Amino acid sequence: MTAEEKPLILIADPEPRTLDMIFEPDDLRRLHALGEVIVHADGSRLAAADLEAALASAKVVIGQVDLPAERLSRMPNLRGVINVEGNFLPNVDYDHCFAHGIHVLVTSPVFATSVAETALGMALDLSREITATHEAFRDGSEKWGLASNAGSFLLTGAKVGIVGLGDLGTALRRMLVPFHCEVRVYDPWQPERRILEQNCIPSGLDELLSASRVVFLFASSTSENQGFIGARELALMPKGAVLLLMSRAGIVDFPALEEALRSGHIRAGIDVFPVEPLSADAPLRKLDGVILSSHRSGGMRESFLEIGRLVLADTELLLRGLPPQICKRAERETVARMRSKPVEVS
Repeated sequence: MTAEEKPLILIADPEPRTLDMIFEPDDLRRLHALGEVIVHADGSRLAAADLEAALASAKVVIGQVDLPAERLSRMPNLRGVINVEGNFLPNVDYDHCFAHGIHVLVTSPVFATSVAETALGMALDLSREITATHEAFRDGSEKWGLASNAGSFLLTGAKVGIVGLGDLGTALRRMLVPFHCEVRVYDPWQPERRILEQNCIPSGLDELLSASRVVFLFASSTSENQGFIGARELALMPKGAVLLLMSRAGIVDFPALEEALRSGHIRAGIDVFPVEPLSADAPLRKLDGVILSSHRSGGMRESFLEIGRLVLADTELLLRGLPPQICKRAERETVARMRSKPVEVS
């Protein structure tokens, strides 16, 4: 095959990711071996005309470049678009892609293990009041022995709820196995059989909240579920229960969450916020019974390098005329309902 015949792989607007962040040197060399690789990114931007010419010839696009229908109509060779930011963004005409057999993919599964691991760590901390006890030592108010465990409970054997059994919820479920928890799952996008196969109890949302001492929120943000965890739902949780918000801030009514924390009704671990960074004077910073995390649970070096491996594997399949198998695919029935915000920091 001559250089002129090699398929064009265009890396366009991968930000906030960089090539060094997501590709090991060997993986990047393997990508170049698959075809002609052109890069349009910070520090290596193409002129507007050159970008359009590259798009017109590209067989695979890696990144978050805008792809409206008018631009896609000038891309007859396109087989796949791989988003390395992690969300199905609204800058792609998905209907056009579905109609023309173009696969739109995201690499978000790479973050599942690291997010689940953080969620489990927070759950253990909050159920056993580890950070709270540590802070009491700092101001000399610590209690000793049994008195120090008055509000603590074992995660082992506890009743647990998982809201959203996608990549994150599934990873967390695996980690909970040695804790022998009774696990309820609420996920209207999953069949009951899949929930049962993971040794979980299919549940309505109210039942899950009422029955669980620990609730993990892993639901995607959609047009239907904005703020669906509000004051009424939080009041259903047992006093002293633990809530872990690890996926999207939009699914929770934050003023209601702050009030539930302020009253001492629940404890919480929070990794995502409606506005990031969290303002310096945010009330959440001063509340007891809460562990705050700066949207960092997924952002591990190991996870970012896994992005490159996923991209490489599915790009190879796409160039061979085969369907992608590793990344998450956009689905006609659900992608238009997604409401995730673009990630602005790595």
